[in-house]
Amino acid sequence: MDRRVSGADGGPPLTLPSPQGGEGKEEGTALVVEVVAAVIERDGRILIARRPTGRHLEGLWEFPGGKRRADESPEAALVREIREELDAAVAVGPLLETLDWTYPGRRVRLSFFRCTIAGEPRALEGQEIAWVRPAELARYPFPPADATLLARLAAGAGT
Repeated sequence: MDRRVSGADGGPPLTLPSPQGGEGKEEGTALVVEVVAAVIERDGRILIARRPTGRHLEGLWEFPGGKRRADESPEAALVREIREELDAAVAVGPLLETLDWTYPGRRVRLSFFRCTIAGEPRALEGQEIAWVRPAELARYPFPPADATLLARLAAGAGT
């Protein structure tokens, strides 16, 4: 399956080839999971969290967030997820990027939002969290779906 990347600037979406190649059999039957993620920057550092053991993509780093419920807007989902995961209030800003990605056995639609956070986040689910400079993001293993955004953030774009 190809991945579609939409920019926040309202321009046309880019379609990039997925490294998995076409998975046409699952494409028509796999449920698309809607995921929202917060790009939270404070004092020149970005907040990242490590996925806990026992979860899909365990051990990889990610931007905090999670699955959107059917009755929620993406913004409401982020507010809920950050409160549940990090015990913090978040203000959701502009959409940075939306993309579709296929992992073995699941398809996701990821929407990344610029956010600000009030107070100090606390990891409530046992996950590691870290504040890192954009240029240091490449030192942390992230899911492959995050690669385009990571490159933009490391280059200083999209911040």
